[in-house]
Amino acid sequence: MDRTAVIGRFLSARYAAHPFRPLGESMYSTARREWLRASGTALLSYALGGIDAAASPQARRARTSLEARLTLELPALMARHKVPGVSMAAWRNGQMAWARGLGVADAQTRSPVDTSTVFAAQSMSKPVFAYAVMQLHERGLLTLDTPLVTYLPGDIVEGDPRSRRLTARHVLSHTTGLPNWRSGPLRFDFDPGERWQYSGEGYAYLQRVVTHLTGATDARHCGRFEGDVEVCATDIDRYLKQQVLTPMGMASSGYVWAAGPPRRARPRDAEGRALPVTPATAVDAARYAAAGGLFATPSDYARFLGEVVAPRGSDAHRLSARTLAEMRQPVAKVPDDTRGSAWALGWQVFPTADGPVIAHGGDGRGEHSFAFASPAHKAAFVIMTNGDGGARIIGTLIDRGVSQLVGP
Repeated sequence: MDRTAVIGRFLSARYAAHPFRPLGESMYSTARREWLRASGTALLSYALGGIDAAASPQARRARTSLEARLTLELPALMARHKVPGVSMAAWRNGQMAWARGLGVADAQTRSPVDTSTVFAAQSMSKPVFAYAVMQLHERGLLTLDTPLVTYLPGDIVEGDPRSRRLTARHVLSHTTGLPNWRSGPLRFDFDPGERWQYSGEGYAYLQRVVTHLTGATDARHCGRFEGDVEVCATDIDRYLKQQVLTPMGMASSGYVWAAGPPRRARPRDAEGRALPVTPATAVDAARYAAAGGLFATPSDYARFLGEVVAPRGSDAHRLSARTLAEMRQPVAKVPDDTRGSAWALGWQVFPTADGPVIAHGGDGRGEHSFAFASPAHKAAFVIMTNGDGGARIIGTLIDRGVSQLVGP
């Protein structure tokens, strides 16, 4: 099996299992998983394959052919799964290699999806926030293994001494022992560091720590969220823009818009019905920015990935190669994953014969996205959709080999 088929097999099975989904019930039935495993990986084998500086003419022609095939074949998939819009971007060799939008951002207005259309990144927000945390670590303002109560006094789980053991490393690797989101008073499911369990609450807690160290809270504007927890507005939008989004060239991305992001793709449910869209406020960002509050274009997110796998050199905002390597170092195995994937600091890492692949998904009602990258080949691919059927489109494209778009 060639190296790209190996990568394709891992990513295809990863999306079938989909450990990231933070909201709602699972979409991925046994039949769905078996269908993905049975499908071919020819298209994917083309994408992360041969990502070398010197590509053969045959590889270049194959990539061009894939781009044309996607443009022709995606509309039928979108119609079948009732997904109004899809946007994709591929990054390689230090630049945007390919970007394309298909369909409509709003099925009512018929405004088209293009490379400037903004989508809800959902849980793909976590690696961006993790990058900001690693900046603080590199600056010596926060260390990965110091209990977070050192920086923000008070137990996240009232009266439970395990709160005083939680660290940034636990949060970024999903080993806090906290649930994904609370449904009542917050409780530990197990001891910190014991094993892996996906947790948005952990990221929300670390976001509070970062704000305490670097920002400000506005107690005049507050709201209540899961488990009746009260959260007040902060300046986390400003901070993450200043530290990550703007330096990485993510000009269309952000967390707070009074009237919603300009050119936002409006989500649709599984039947193609429009879902409500509300403004993203500073109060919402104070609760969700780290875990799922980012709005971005695939091109912007691909630029960020490019800085993770092919940095232009460390500076006031870009992490050093050593810190990036630590960020990608596996910390905790994902249970019951036959591919042997693990969670690093912000990323799920898949071992392959051609080097590790880092990946993250983003899923909410009517909005599904996926990003993956090869550090060895300095290439990345991002896809975002605005329909509940987007998860099936993403799975199909991965299974067919869309990652070839990050080829040489």
